[in-house]
Amino acid sequence: MNSTFRTLSEPNRLRMVELLREGPLTVGEIADRLGLSQPQTSKHLRALSAAGFVEVQAIANRRICKLRPQPLLELGAWLESFSHSWDEKLDRLGNYMQELQRK
Repeated sequence: MNSTFRTLSEPNRLRMVELLREGPLTVGEIADRLGLSQPQTSKHLRALSAAGFVEVQAIANRRICKLRPQPLLELGAWLESFSHSWDEKLDRLGNYMQELQRK
């Protein structure tokens, strides 16, 4: 999980993941939309690919990038594991607030 957070903590990488949610894009399209140079974009895409977030497919002289859902699903499941605890705490806070209003 640490590598997931480390990978996504870089703002340009997170923006790339957000862009790719809309669908596959070429490296050039990503660079243009984010205002990055091609080498910068490729560097970040390599990191995202190594972490399993992005799949890059070469078609002729273009590299098509698409988001891989598995790491995001794992992150979602990990976050969901905390929801029971959060729900309990929010319920207790709600009960406490109601108790204060009654007094």
